[in-house]
Amino acid sequence: MNHQPLTPNPQAEPADALQRPMQRRSFLRYTSAAVAVTSLALAGCDDDNNDPAETVDVGSGDVGVLNYAYALEQLEAAFYTAVLGGNYYKGLAAGSAEKQVLDDLALHEQIHADFFRKAIPANGGTLIKNLEPDFNSIDFSSRDSVLKAARDFEDLGVAAYNGAGRYLTNPLFLSLAGKIVSVEARHAALIRDLLAYNTFVAPEVVDLFTPTSATSAPGEGTGTGLERSKTPSQVVDIANQFLREGSKLRASSLG
Repeated sequence: MNHQPLTPNPQAEPADALQRPMQRRSFLRYTSAAVAVTSLALAGCDDDNNDPAETVDVGSGDVGVLNYAYALEQLEAAFYTAVLGGNYYKGLAAGSAEKQVLDDLALHEQIHADFFRKAIPANGGTLIKNLEPDFNSIDFSSRDSVLKAARDFEDLGVAAYNGAGRYLTNPLFLSLAGKIVSVEARHAALIRDLLAYNTFVAPEVVDLFTPTSATSAPGEGTGTGLERSKTPSQVVDIANQFLREGSKLRASSLG
């Protein structure tokens, strides 16, 4: 099969539109459609590698980073699929904001996973196999258990993208990863607001800037004010807690 390489689509995501504030529902629909458009351009390329292995090595270079992202998106997509099949979700009122948030997040994570599944082989890479999750530690009938797990998955995804961007050499891949991580950050904020309103900026996810004193000059203080990042090895150690034997990840070639 002849694959077309990824090409930027300025019509799909105009820069000015990305700068405008959006309502939650409009934002979620917009970002879903934008990534889906790119995914459709790669449709029909299904080259999954399902060979069993003790650990799944994501590889190195740009393809390694994309497989690393694909692994995490697989895990998140599987998590939200389990959420939608659990008693907590089934007990939510139809049309409730909480149910709509979970519906949207489940759709987004599947779109992200499908995107990488098509994009990697379409750009000459070898795709890692389908991973098998292990969510035995999560009680899908409990709101608290589900939302705390969702928060942890979304925070991990943001920190993973933030930490892996430095390893990408293709500027287009870096741009696409930047767009996806912005969606993941909004996911994290939504989940945190469901747990406790207005807690989306927390010290565990943002290196909060603290002035040295009340009379400090601008810029004098500790902390960067930026979102925190994690190295691939740190992320894999956490993600592997939710993957079965034979699906646990190795990212030693990335850093």
